[in-house]
Amino acid sequence: MSDNPAAPLLRLYGIKNCDTIKKARRWLEEQGITYQFHDYRVDGLSDEQLQGFIDKLGWEPLLNTRGTTWRKLPQTQRDTITDAQSAKLLMLEQPAIIKRPLLEAANGEMLLGFKIESYQLFIQQHLAQQNMTHNQNAIEVQ
Repeated sequence: MSDNPAAPLLRLYGIKNCDTIKKARRWLEEQGITYQFHDYRVDGLSDEQLQGFIDKLGWEPLLNTRGTTWRKLPQTQRDTITDAQSAKLLMLEQPAIIKRPLLEAANGEMLLGFKIESYQLFIQQHLAQQNMTHNQNAIEVQ
């Protein structure tokens, strides 16, 4: 794991004590993959960050309606979550309601949830892109 803020190849968003986050972090570390972990509760979540997530993934996939946080909401409050704006306000107020983990590559592409096969493919694609960029830069320098 890396907590180095200097342009990581991967950034993992979530909450430290979440079981799925623990599985994702363990898997990344077992593979020797460097990443930066962003804990919503410790590091916060800005309106701009969340809007970027919504723009790329949509608000529906981001809103975890299977989790405890959602189930604890009064039905009257759940019924008010009908669009991106109402969902965004709730997610900013209660980041634990955001589906996790959210894995973001340096180019801004994102993967929501944790499945080993999806992580393998996502990481292979982004490592290949980074190597191509690095090789192009090396050629240009010569």
